[in-house]
Amino acid sequence: MELPDLRGREAILKVHAKKIKTADDVDFHTVARMAAGASGAELANIINEAALRAVRGGRTVVTEADLEESIEVVIAGYQKKNAVLSDQEKRVVAYHEIGHALVAAMQSHSAPVQKITIIPRTSGARGYTMQVETGDKYLMTREELENKIATYTGGRAAEEVAFGQITTGASNDIGQATKLARAMIARYGMSEDFDMVAMETVQNQYLGGDASLTCSPATQQEIDRKVVELVKAQHAKARKILTDNRDKLDELAGFLYEKETITGEEFMEILTGGEQR
Repeated sequence: MELPDLRGREAILKVHAKKIKTADDVDFHTVARMAAGASGAELANIINEAALRAVRGGRTVVTEADLEESIEVVIAGYQKKNAVLSDQEKRVVAYHEIGHALVAAMQSHSAPVQKITIIPRTSGARGYTMQVETGDKYLMTREELENKIATYTGGRAAEEVAFGQITTGASNDIGQATKLARAMIARYGMSEDFDMVAMETVQNQYLGGDASLTCSPATQQEIDRKVVELVKAQHAKARKILTDNRDKLDELAGFLYEKETITGEEFMEILTGGEQR
């Protein structure tokens, strides 16, 4: 079965929410947008986690904050309360996450930033940046995909710009950027040299979507070269964005370092020069 779309996610959430009490501030449409890509089982788990969070807080009513936190639990795991980052690690993670958010915000057609945090999670994530589309997207242009790759590289780029060195924190970003770049070239026909020739096929798309190349070894080498070129170009673009906006990078990273978690509204207020503190 295909994953539910925005309307389907909202309907599923409302069905499962009938068994709990929800506060007046709960907007299931917003929650459904934040849960993009979630399966029916994961949506049910989001409701259950929200109810548990309310109980742990001594409340009988589930709030919007409970639901938003439960989405993060499903996505990235529980907060690791006993995880202690060194001061330098915390500062690096703050720059890394702001790097993602700032690159996204300075490009057109990027999903708005919803939340940024540097609180470690049980999934192993030291922090993450949540972007939320205003609706479901079924088609993406080459520019949008390139911007997405640039956003993936934004964390590493921020480390380079701010500290002149790199860490292991970008391992997941590297995988995501490489996977997307390869799909653009080998599956989506977004390479001028290969035009509309499929070089990759996807099997069992509803069971993980394993991809395999269907071309000669020489062509595979050419695909590899083009993947590297594409990711390097977007990485360079991300570095330039952050270098050109170094003052905002420093200000936002310092603010996130102090607060550990900030909202998209707080991020945009600082970015656009609004009074935040």
